[in-house]
Amino acid sequence: MPGEKILVVDDDQGLLTLMKVRLQGAGYETTMAEEGEKALALAQEEVYDLAIIDLKLNGIDGIILLEKLLRLHPYLPVIILTAHGTIASAVEATKKGAYDYLTKPFDPKDLLHRIEKALEVRRLRGEVEQLRTLVRERYHPDNIVASSEKMQQVLGQVAQIAVTDSTVCLYGESGTGKELIAKSIHALSHRARGPFVAINCGAIPESLLENELFGHVKGAYTGADQPQRGLLRQADDGTLFLDEISELSPALQVKFLRVLQEREFYPLGAGQPTKVDFRLIAATNQDLWDAVCKGKFREDLYYRVHVIPVFIPPLRERPEDIPSLAHYFLQRFSQATHKQIEGFSPEAMQQLMLYNWPGNVRELANVVERAVVLATQGLITPDLLLLGRQPSQSAKAELLLFKDARAAFERAYLVQVLTATRGNVSRAAELAGRHRAEFYKMLRRCGLDPGTFKGLPE
Repeated sequence: MPGEKILVVDDDQGLLTLMKVRLQGAGYETTMAEEGEKALALAQEEVYDLAIIDLKLNGIDGIILLEKLLRLHPYLPVIILTAHGTIASAVEATKKGAYDYLTKPFDPKDLLHRIEKALEVRRLRGEVEQLRTLVRERYHPDNIVASSEKMQQVLGQVAQIAVTDSTVCLYGESGTGKELIAKSIHALSHRARGPFVAINCGAIPESLLENELFGHVKGAYTGADQPQRGLLRQADDGTLFLDEISELSPALQVKFLRVLQEREFYPLGAGQPTKVDFRLIAATNQDLWDAVCKGKFREDLYYRVHVIPVFIPPLRERPEDIPSLAHYFLQRFSQATHKQIEGFSPEAMQQLMLYNWPGNVRELANVVERAVVLATQGLITPDLLLLGRQPSQSAKAELLLFKDARAAFERAYLVQVLTATRGNVSRAAELAGRHRAEFYKMLRRCGLDPGTFKGLPE
């Protein structure tokens, strides 16, 4: 792309002049340097899109200059210029990070073609790095919608765990966000630049799951016309997330135990093992130790998996998160459907707070999405929620003690008032007809923090 900046380093003044004419003629901004020290000084003051370096320079050797430039700018593509007698050295330079090499004398069209390809690689690397940055930001614990004390404790664990390479086992009901927590651990770890590979062990039949995990060589079985890299190989240098690990068959448990012990595996039909280096994050909605006691899960594999357990609480145990999660999903789905929806009516929010949420956060997201799709005005009302079970139906099925029912109502009412006032305690106390001091006592009794509601959208 014309206008990109190229640094050319060569002690041949005639070649520098020729390069300047050709590169500027092609629309590139070109800076010339006759020695390595000057090139380094220029690279410290300016960011270049490409460098062209002569292998043999007076002063700093071309390979040494290459290494120093890459320390300053790791993603800088470098093309090495070399004579026929030093091609071996140029090849060595490519092993140390040079993008390409070009022998003198070179064809001008070939030079411009290689420059164009190198700059395209730089652009792609820049886009990949930008995507990685976005992923790290998206899955950073600070950006996960969770304000309850229980979830803050979980996210605190995530920050501690991520910097290690230990195996993690996430326990939690379906829909609590185990994969989101796994991605957060990966995004904060030193493996963040590597792949995050996820698979649900309970969603794939045993015969297919083995092939998915281990892959196969050509001719391993009838129909295996091409080799396939399994998920274990794809997760190399990254993180492997095994959801519902308790669903692994006994035979696969034995094979996977060997992978964890030896850090190698045999693709189907292979005669030689494949080395692999990944971090394991497992997840389950079952009690793994109970599965061990019942003979459904190997005890030796349990101890390999259950290194750092993290328990993710269900949504019904952290109702403080419901308002912020509901508004987060409302904003997300409103944008997706191009609708202007301001929020939830107090009655709708009360229903969300009183509902038991057997499907947890996933169910909440589905309820809000459905309400947004059905909404014809700027407010979500109770008739749009279509909950699996209404609070009244739940009450018929299981009557609460009077004190428990009163406590639940008081908490739901306080959440409703705080939601309506966006955490303004003075205004909330006024609406509730209570003195400010008395209102604070009620908040403490119900374990509610008004700051939780201050970030809700108007």
